[in-house]
Amino acid sequence: KGTKNIDAYVKILEADVHKEIMNRASQAQAKRLTEEAITLDPEYARAYSSLAGVIGNEVLLGVHEENRPEALERATALAEKAVQLDDSSSDAHSVLGYMALLNRDYDKAIAETERAVALTPNSVAAQYRLGYCLYSAGRTEEAIPILKKAVALSPIPPARALSHLCIASRKARRYEETVAVCRQLIQREPNHVLAHLTLGATYVETEKMEDARAEIAEVLRIDPKYTVKVVPRSFPWKDQAEIDRLIDSLRKAGLK
Repeated sequence: KGTKNIDAYVKILEADVHKEIMNRASQAQAKRLTEEAITLDPEYARAYSSLAGVIGNEVLLGVHEENRPEALERATALAEKAVQLDDSSSDAHSVLGYMALLNRDYDKAIAETERAVALTPNSVAAQYRLGYCLYSAGRTEEAIPILKKAVALSPIPPARALSHLCIASRKARRYEETVAVCRQLIQREPNHVLAHLTLGATYVETEKMEDARAEIAEVLRIDPKYTVKVVPRSFPWKDQAEIDRLIDSLRKAGLK
């Protein structure tokens, strides 16, 4: 349904740019813009789904460690309001799926993101969120072609599409692909925390320890508060063994 308020629309476009860069400062900028958009048009569904997505990103980055349940509850309510305002919105359903994933409801996460893809098959965000939910639920090999499609749909693929592809590739032990995609992402977004984390873990697993330590140094440059305690929040995976493998690699690279 969109909005008739051009200022609200422009603020959401600006917020989209900041949301792609996974660090605390960029998410704070995105949050401010989406909240301003909601003030300008309280019936703008995409503004609510955008704000929900930002809060979800902050949860992944450990911003809400002290109030995580409350943050997720608020984000889920915002995503549900977006769906209520516009049930035909692919973005609203895919963000609602994202919230379900962060709440570890994998079946609902996949169902909502599949609906988003059905509503708008050429939506890059709908495709990468479906891939995200699939690999988080343990269906990694199924997720990778979907994530590659998300990357291929845009001549300039969003950073989030690239980050999910590099994370899934490492999870599947496709290390050459992981390094190539992570480097592509970092070249574009040098301050992308999850890209540096993934690359650091990959270098440990391919016995390139000096490179691994350099990547963790980059993580701490961007976010000095990031620790291994945040990792289970950053990677909401169903398989605890995969979380343990990642944490073990990051500790070997120097993350405490």
